[in-house]
Amino acid sequence: METLVTIFIFSIIMAGTTLLLQNILKSGTQQPLALDTIDQARIAVFNFTNELRNATSGNDGSYPLSLTGDSQIILFSTYGSATSTIVNRIRYYVSGTTLYKGVVVPSGSPLSYNILSEKTTTVVTNLSNASTPVFYYYDGSYTGTAAPLAQPINVTNVKFVAMNLILPTQDVRGATTTFKITSGGTIRNLKTNLGN
Repeated sequence: METLVTIFIFSIIMAGTTLLLQNILKSGTQQPLALDTIDQARIAVFNFTNELRNATSGNDGSYPLSLTGDSQIILFSTYGSATSTIVNRIRYYVSGTTLYKGVVVPSGSPLSYNILSEKTTTVVTNLSNASTPVFYYYDGSYTGTAAPLAQPINVTNVKFVAMNLILPTQDVRGATTTFKITSGGTIRNLKTNLGN
């Protein structure tokens, strides 16, 4: 009888220990995945800000901003292009919970943008923005506290654009805590307050 009780108690302790170790190991692999997602988002925001600051008219004469939506933006920028005379058409857009970036390099003579040649890459996965806009647009009077422009937006009014990414802090289903990364920049070629 004592042997059976001992085996029973030992089994309960082993089952509890096994569950605890599984939980620890599972958390140990989920946190690095969540941190990797946050690092991807930081890189995305950094690149977006640099592309935005270097936005300029397209090689075909297009205005620096072509589309200004809550979850999509199209701009023309020299940042990351092969030469300073080549202006890429850059499109950021959200599909589901993923942020994508599409780039069209102009070609031909005269240079033009063939939308079918767009190269798309995944920028950030697991976005938790839901109905919260990814992109916010501001006019030339923006000082850091003004409300964003309301949709639909006239692209000629936009001087400052902010990217707002909301990500889960844990890479598990049903995670409710989030991490928010927001950054933006002024389109230098459209800046009206050059004295500041």
